[in-house]
Amino acid sequence: MATESNIAFLDVTPIAQRTHASRFFAAIPEYWALTKPEVNFLILITTFAGFYLALGTKPRGFPVTLALHTLLGTLLVAGGTGTLNQFIERSFDAQMRRTARRPLAAGRLKASHVFWFGFVSSVVGAVYLALAVNVLASLLAVVTLLSYLFLYTPLKRKTPFCTLIGAFPGAVPPLIGWAAACGRLDLGAWVLYALVFLWQFPHFMAIAWMYREDYARAGYLILPFLYYSIHFAFRRSNVAARQLLTASIVYLPLVFMLMTLDKK
Repeated sequence: MATESNIAFLDVTPIAQRTHASRFFAAIPEYWALTKPEVNFLILITTFAGFYLALGTKPRGFPVTLALHTLLGTLLVAGGTGTLNQFIERSFDAQMRRTARRPLAAGRLKASHVFWFGFVSSVVGAVYLALAVNVLASLLAVVTLLSYLFLYTPLKRKTPFCTLIGAFPGAVPPLIGWAAACGRLDLGAWVLYALVFLWQFPHFMAIAWMYREDYARAGYLILPFLYYSIHFAFRRSNVAARQLLTASIVYLPLVFMLMTLDKK
């Protein structure tokens, strides 16, 4: 009997191990989705642009290592922020068609796991920026996280002016890049900040119109600039909103790319 028990144990253990391993690998795409990679792409572009433009035109080598540290730390904090945002809004996400299939809202991940993933990612990113880059870049990232989660997020169900308030932390990434490169914030940094700040309004306007029924269902009060914005103002339709959204997504990376190419 003992021999049979041992054989059974030996047979079951590898199966259990394979099951845990398969679950782990299956969950990786879910956690990746929590970080909002499509948003982080724009964040990294604007962060890098701020970093690159802050270096000026002096004939010196490009600090590749510092740039990578900056982007990695920023990515960790941004991913943690996106994850914690979904943790806070999980019940509201479940009511909206656009967000109901998110990993947490759909119940594919446990809320406690999502919280700790977002918390650890945010803390590690902030500490990483402080140690590998500088304290100013880290503080800017932390201020962005706190204002986004504890100011903008709850105000989305209280006032339509939440869009205006959310635009302040939303425009910080180029400041992080600028601070990482030179350890201070010059006038050029605030010009980039203003550019991203203003860009967000037509971008949010398009999203708010396209998903207005979803937002109303979840109780969000989203406040629903050049050719496509005017076009949308006179022709409020999903087609016009989608054109405005596409234009806004293409516009920001294109402008920052041209700025970096034309730095001299």
